[in-house]
Amino acid sequence: MTTVPTCADFTSARIVDRFDDMINPPGLTNHWATAQVDHDVVAVRSLNVPPVAQGDTITGQLYLGGRLARSYGQPVATTWRPDRVERTTTIDGLEIATVTVCPPDEPAVAVRIEVRNLGDARTARLGLWLASTVTSRPRWARAELPQAPNVLRREGLTVVGTPDTDTEVSRSSFGIQLQEGDAPAASVQRLLAPAEARELAGGPRVVEVELDLAAGGTAVLGYVHAIAATEQQARDAVDRIAADGPGLDGVVAASEAAWDRRLAGLFDPDDDTFSGSMPVLETSNDALRTLYRWGAMGVLWFMRDNPASVLGRSYDTLMPRYWATTTFIWDYSLSSQTHAMLDPAQMRRQLAHWISLDIEKHFGTEWLTGSPVGYWYSVNHYAMTRLVRDYVAFTQDRAFLDEVFADADGNERRIADHVRAWARAWQHLRGPGGLADYGGIDNLLECVSSYTHEIASLNAANVWCMRAAAELVEMEGGEGAEAEAAALRADAEDLLAKVRDLYVPGAGFFHTRQPDGSLEETRHCYDFATVGTTIADDLPEDVRAEMVRFFDTELRTPSWLRALSAHDPDAGYSLRADHQWNGAYPAWPPDAARAAIALGGADVVAQWLPGLARSTNQGPPGQGHFVEEAADPVEGGARKAPPQWPYLLDWSCSSAGSFSELVISGVFGVEVGWDGTVTASGCLDAIDPGARLLGLRVGDRVYDVDATGVHERTSQQQDDRA
Repeated sequence: MTTVPTCADFTSARIVDRFDDMINPPGLTNHWATAQVDHDVVAVRSLNVPPVAQGDTITGQLYLGGRLARSYGQPVATTWRPDRVERTTTIDGLEIATVTVCPPDEPAVAVRIEVRNLGDARTARLGLWLASTVTSRPRWARAELPQAPNVLRREGLTVVGTPDTDTEVSRSSFGIQLQEGDAPAASVQRLLAPAEARELAGGPRVVEVELDLAAGGTAVLGYVHAIAATEQQARDAVDRIAADGPGLDGVVAASEAAWDRRLAGLFDPDDDTFSGSMPVLETSNDALRTLYRWGAMGVLWFMRDNPASVLGRSYDTLMPRYWATTTFIWDYSLSSQTHAMLDPAQMRRQLAHWISLDIEKHFGTEWLTGSPVGYWYSVNHYAMTRLVRDYVAFTQDRAFLDEVFADADGNERRIADHVRAWARAWQHLRGPGGLADYGGIDNLLECVSSYTHEIASLNAANVWCMRAAAELVEMEGGEGAEAEAAALRADAEDLLAKVRDLYVPGAGFFHTRQPDGSLEETRHCYDFATVGTTIADDLPEDVRAEMVRFFDTELRTPSWLRALSAHDPDAGYSLRADHQWNGAYPAWPPDAARAAIALGGADVVAQWLPGLARSTNQGPPGQGHFVEEAADPVEGGARKAPPQWPYLLDWSCSSAGSFSELVISGVFGVEVGWDGTVTASGCLDAIDPGARLLGLRVGDRVYDVDATGVHERTSQQQDDRA
């Protein structure tokens, strides 16, 4: 690999799918439109360009010889890259290879289709089954994406879809329906055929042509699908793309070039794609390099530069099937350092917006209207403290701390005072054991019924938050600062003792405490990861060793992690692979690895990294990956969990930046204080003693980090490198 990655460096494993073999099909984006391929060599689904949506409708399914191609039961091999998805299959003596892209700056998806005849000369009949459920909805605030019944109209090889406002189905209780407030929209789909192809008559559902193929001969076709607020806008997009010809070679090349530029921009402080940049990693450890780049690319994947956004640039949380336009506070915080380094201007706007809306009443916001979405997530106070601290630490934008927003009660406060309030918010949530009671299943992990109320993780995080607030108070100074900081630290010590009381002696994991005062043993990785990354130094040596042993024997697997130990009594409750025994959410492995390093288990992490790196072989991290016992690995990597019931997990998730944080904060041990002080005390000796982190930017200073410590560049060195 080169120092600067390209699309080719992220080429996925070749995944073979016969029909629906526990496969989550890959997604595509151009940072405006998003789409997903389907279990077919041509078909696409989930084409959405907010506020215009096609929902999760599948369209473009291949027909061969007048028969649905997937009905032949032949497997389709799929390979993903950031710029494209390549698929191949062989059916009835025809080898079909496709390349699917979201063309740059277009509200569309396009598929290049190459058909090769493996037998004698023949006439081939090829077509596409087309569907449309397009609509335009001004606010998206549900997991499912908007869609509505459409009327289809065929014009030669073009099919136009528009919302149907006059039928019973449009007024029914079906999931696909027009809603009050929906606006007009249009879908335009076109089969691009070579000049010698003969168009076949038919309706708008199946658009077909005939082609004469010599023995060993090939034909190239194309398929384009655009959606927009008006038919003319969608038609214009299709015309622009179709002008490239059926082969779409220029469109495919443009997609690669656009993605290569953005990937390079991740690590280039002079590139104007982002308001910041990631440091460059130099290492001989392939796994370390792979995981670092995976994290950075995975955050870039969720960047949305949609002109319809009232918040400007945003970073979605899931893609491409669920919660489009929504950014969850929790998930965004799990890539906190990456956002602070890569795109601090966007991070500043996002944080200010969340503070202005009362973080105790929602789990995130959606960017079409800026309005809050959902109910309260228990993590919010910790997440926001972490986000504000990382933003100020890396940018040294201390003026941000003086901006004023109303608190939950309507009282206006400086952001610095919000941080102080978040640090003490737990005190209003005390349960019978003196710890914060963080509510029920929906406020926490959603699919672990025992992980409720007084939990070790977020109470340990409260200890960290109070200490972080104390450091902020001391940095700002002023009358009473010394006494306030001392009080925060004293409260942190008192709470710390209560967190330690939840520990199960000798076991390596913690109890939860229920409202009736009863204790329940809970073997969940979120306790391990959060306790380990917030209060590791406050735990006795034997407890730290027991926790690492528990992680090593009950949680980590060769290439991934169990979120919940299979020994836990709640392991039978759910099959959601993001938080249960059969897999883990993508931030849990890197956060657990950071915790293991902090707890003294760097050698265990060093052994684990090659396995984790194998799980990067299916595109950006999924919302959940299966452990090996739950589903066969993909070329040694933990398989992404699928979207259907009972798994309900999307193909990709924005918390990928936690893998970059594992490298920077875990392996290199970089810590940046409120005041910009940079220290490093990692575990490079166990992983790669020669590794270097180059160009770490903190305010207007630039640092390089290696096994010997932190080295600030002089102005001359910065000029020389430029």
